[in-house]
Amino acid sequence: MRQHYVFVGIFFLLLGVGAGCQNKAVDYKQAAADPEFLHQSVKKLTDVITHDIFSPPVASRVYAYPQIAAYEVLVHDYPAYQSLEGQLNGFKGIPKPVPDSAYCFPLASLNAYLTVSRSLTFSSDMFDDYEAQLYDKYRNMGVPDDVFDRSIRYGQLAAKSILAYASEDGYKQTRGYRHTVSQAPGHWVPTPPAYMDAVEPFWHKIRPFVIDSCSQFAPVRPAVFSTDKDSDFYKEMMTVYETTVKLTEEQKQIASFWDCNPFVMHTTGHVMYATKKITPGGHWLGITGIATRKAKADMMETLEAYTRVSVSLADGFISCWDEKYRSDQIRPETVINTLVDDKWVPLLQTPPFPEYPSGHSVISNAAAVVLTDLYGPSFQYEDSTEVAYGLPVRSFNSFEEAAEEAAISRLYGGIHFMPAIINGAEEGRQVGKYVVTNLKTKK
Repeated sequence: MRQHYVFVGIFFLLLGVGAGCQNKAVDYKQAAADPEFLHQSVKKLTDVITHDIFSPPVASRVYAYPQIAAYEVLVHDYPAYQSLEGQLNGFKGIPKPVPDSAYCFPLASLNAYLTVSRSLTFSSDMFDDYEAQLYDKYRNMGVPDDVFDRSIRYGQLAAKSILAYASEDGYKQTRGYRHTVSQAPGHWVPTPPAYMDAVEPFWHKIRPFVIDSCSQFAPVRPAVFSTDKDSDFYKEMMTVYETTVKLTEEQKQIASFWDCNPFVMHTTGHVMYATKKITPGGHWLGITGIATRKAKADMMETLEAYTRVSVSLADGFISCWDEKYRSDQIRPETVINTLVDDKWVPLLQTPPFPEYPSGHSVISNAAAVVLTDLYGPSFQYEDSTEVAYGLPVRSFNSFEEAAEEAAISRLYGGIHFMPAIINGAEEGRQVGKYVVTNLKTKK
């Protein structure tokens, strides 16, 4: 009888151990797909982009490729989703995982994300501690050693494929090109205080991700430069001047909240120094993170949102920069100082590139269209993206409302004429709609 009890006891002990092992396996798979790991990785990339002072268009490229890499890996864990192969211009997909082999695809996805991020930024060492801690978390949650190693190898393989894809987009070929400043009236010239060269004058040569070409959604041309007080251009200039000399506190707060100038120069006596800020694209990816958290999106849904928004931002910048250097329009600061008030200074520092159209108006509306498609037209949220840069939280009733505020902030800041804002917003909406229609993530 005692032997019987011993046997029964051992049986239930083994049953319990077996169930424990099974639960541990289930637990690691659930824990591995925590979207917070993705949010933290995006935040880390934003920190590095800010530290490295990438210009807004270049930053949009740096954001896009890691998202695509991560998406293409994680899609293997979610049968309802499909690859972007054949949907992104020139993209032929990534190598397939080995059949009948176990992978932790969330781990592989994050490895691909961080590997591509390292390759596209300067300060790759800034990822070291974060990446080591992330992998320790995966080991500690019970990912088997063979699965861990296989997943890392697959992440590396995917990253290599995406970096090869990125190498063909024209970026390397446009390095070192400079803009020739025109001496003709009404054209862009460098602005104070740093009088920097124009940023990315050949960005229109970068391969877009989804739109057919850089000029597919080109806005109408801006008003012809004129010093005639009855001309459209002169009236647009006076609108900027008259608005900025009587700004309300709310308008000043709006301008500062959406400034997103990654490199602001300050002059104190004979000393000049710079402060770093998040880029416009980084701000909208911050909004994407806020929205997906509020929607309680799983890891795949979160990555879908980040990827679609990143692509819309990148294509928005390519579209916008194409017109900027075709119009080559003078900035308000230059013309107001020349024709109206030589002591006038805009609230925001004028960015170093031509005026038309407004980049923030384009990319904000492109991103807003994509996010509205994902989460609806009445998605209320609190935008805390700029808290890290000393600015308060702002509340919005929709992504469209936020995009409209981002656009008009450029008038309050004194850095854009109204047509650049209005027509830029429409250009962005067209880009966003095109991405929504032509980039299919679900089967």
